[in-house]
Amino acid sequence: MTVLTVDTPGSSILPRRGGFAGALSDAFWRHPLLLLILMLTPPLLWLGIIYIGSLIALLLQSFFSIDDFSGVVNPEFTLATYAQLLNGTNLDIILRTVSMAALVTLASAVLAFPIAYYAARYAKGRWKAFFYLGVMLPLWSSYLVKVYAWKLILAKEGIVTWVFAKLHLGFVLEAILSLPVIGGNSLSVSYLGTFLVFVYIWLPYMILPTQAALERVPANLIEASADLGASPRQTFRTVLLPLALPGIVAGSIFTFSLTLGDYIIPQIIGSSRLFIGQAVYAQQGTAGNVPLAAAFSVVPIVIMGLYLAAAKRLGAFDAL
Repeated sequence: MTVLTVDTPGSSILPRRGGFAGALSDAFWRHPLLLLILMLTPPLLWLGIIYIGSLIALLLQSFFSIDDFSGVVNPEFTLATYAQLLNGTNLDIILRTVSMAALVTLASAVLAFPIAYYAARYAKGRWKAFFYLGVMLPLWSSYLVKVYAWKLILAKEGIVTWVFAKLHLGFVLEAILSLPVIGGNSLSVSYLGTFLVFVYIWLPYMILPTQAALERVPANLIEASADLGASPRQTFRTVLLPLALPGIVAGSIFTFSLTLGDYIIPQIIGSSRLFIGQAVYAQQGTAGNVPLAAAFSVVPIVIMGLYLAAAKRLGAFDAL
């Protein structure tokens, strides 16, 4: 039964219930900060201990070294493991991965902009729903299924080779594959194939932030630019692109970081030359060099930290 009690003059009239539940409810009402702390404690413990704690452990292991003779990890502070990252082979792995991430991000931005612009300016009603469905539908299927499907598409017996042969352009494909930068005798085991699959997988993550940024661009600014005599190219360069840039940078956070740390696509589609994700797996697996694997893992974290700092200055977080 609810009993109304009146305290000293000026105090509020509070409903009180007996027992532990009533006392707890009164405590939360009188001290809302206590309720907030109670609600935030479990996720903060998870974030602080499980997530950040594991990253700290990873960082600490990167300052250890491994004994070349016994293969045992030596838990003494040293920068020798990081010095190994500057070796020719390891440095090539880092530069190869960063270059691929940058190219994938650039290509995704070029492909995403016209799609996002059409959706933001012209798609209405059912066409807008069709746009979102078309962009999101690939994300609903299995990641591995899509990668293996692309491996079959890009294989020597796949549809891409068949189309080039039917168009009598097989020599063009052979010339492309003979380039050293492509790195393979088939698209399914080459840098070009890896690049194509990366762009396909991560493109939706670039389209959606770009489209959101373009929708916030006032239409009257574009009309005013045309009224003042600006050509479409000048309007794009001076009005549309600067205002849409935060959305493009926000999308690039996803495409760049996901490419930087991906292991599966380079393993299935890529050539014999490793990327950072594969190097981490190889060092902590067959090689057993956990400190070097940890040092390789720190590289994307540092790169993305610098990238996020630059993205914040460009207003990318406002477009997320």
